[in-house]
Amino acid sequence: MAFEPPQRLVRALGETAPDGDDWLQKLPEAARQAVALRELTVERVQMPGGRSSLVVLVRRADGTPAVLKLAPPRARPESERAALAHWGGAGAVQLLDEPPVEGVLLLERLHPDVSVRSLPEAKALLEAAGTLRRLWVEPPGEHRFETVAERTGRQAEAMRATVSGDAGVAALVDAALAAREELLAAPPERRLLHGTFRQSKVLAGERMPWLAVGPDPVVGECAFDLARLVRDRVEDLIASPSGAATTRRRVKRLAESLDVDQERLRGWTLFRAVESGVRALRVGRPKDAELLLEFAGWL
Repeated sequence: MAFEPPQRLVRALGETAPDGDDWLQKLPEAARQAVALRELTVERVQMPGGRSSLVVLVRRADGTPAVLKLAPPRARPESERAALAHWGGAGAVQLLDEPPVEGVLLLERLHPDVSVRSLPEAKALLEAAGTLRRLWVEPPGEHRFETVAERTGRQAEAMRATVSGDAGVAALVDAALAAREELLAAPPERRLLHGTFRQSKVLAGERMPWLAVGPDPVVGECAFDLARLVRDRVEDLIASPSGAATTRRRVKRLAESLDVDQERLRGWTLFRAVESGVRALRVGRPKDAELLLEFAGWL
């Protein structure tokens, strides 16, 4: 079978490696080797797939359905493996790898085309939040996960370097960076976080109704993890005349439902929205940037 990467993956990786990507060139052969090593039967490549990995629906030698996932080093697949192993299937997809192979994950098969986004908005937020709560556990004693301070520090440097002469964008960046400094001064807890949690990262399963996939784990406070969920379906929020009010209600509702400080959630939501918006500007996605920065302005 030809393991050609989906165009969505090619475009996304091109944003982070504009001069070419050696991993993408080697991907078809790497996928063939991974399939042969585990004696898997390939059903199909998941389309349109993710933005940081190739996802292949397979069956193991005993006929059990599974998912084979291949990701480049910059997507931190070994960090994902460590987090999934620590969660042990509680709230997240089960890791099936044994023995592990660097950059390749064999995972429990969920329903790849059914996420909580298929539910009405209020129900989707409720189910997603409940899933996220199960992931917030103490990190392993001697973990090597990136911290929120480290990750946002790299992002802050990139934000400073990207700001142009646009006064509105510059003001949002200043506000986001100030919020980050204040939030990092006194974090209320230290938990293992999903890192990139949103509704599309919660898929229907057999073991449990909903399970999280695709973590980019980080260690820090819970409000940082919840912040990305606040802006889910941002296109709908921007299109709504009551979008700003709906956003503020969402912050309050999510904070209360997960026992997170509302102001800390608002602050991390601001930082993460501005960071995503500035990054979209940097890689040439002005429409995405406009949506994200307008959303950030409501906070």
